[in-house]
Amino acid sequence: MIHLDTHVVVWLYAGDLIRFPAGARKRIEREELRISPMVALELEYLHAVGRIAEGAATVLQDLANKLGLAQDDGNFAAVVTAARALTWTRDPFDRMIVGSAAMAGVSLMTKDRNIRQRYRQAVWG
Repeated sequence: MIHLDTHVVVWLYAGDLIRFPAGARKRIEREELRISPMVALELEYLHAVGRIAEGAATVLQDLANKLGLAQDDGNFAAVVTAARALTWTRDPFDRMIVGSAAMAGVSLMTKDRNIRQRYRQAVWG
């Protein structure tokens, strides 16, 4: 199982596979894909501010149908506790997304260099 960062979900929905290194594409094909519920919230935010055309429900349903993407159902209070310790970022979305992956004990696929430098289970490629 691997968690996906928001930009990974956006690129998958757009079919923009060229953005992914070969190793990332292979992991997407073979692993069980999950997201933090915070990814759904960030998608809705991005839609509201006009950065993406579709809302979270449309994006996530499409990827659920195509790739089996599902939301992680981890304990919210535990995720918040984990996220509170991530003082290396002030971005609440990043904190919760990393906290969710950490609580699940899984890798997080992200191109974000800051996350990859600080969350040892972050992968890109």
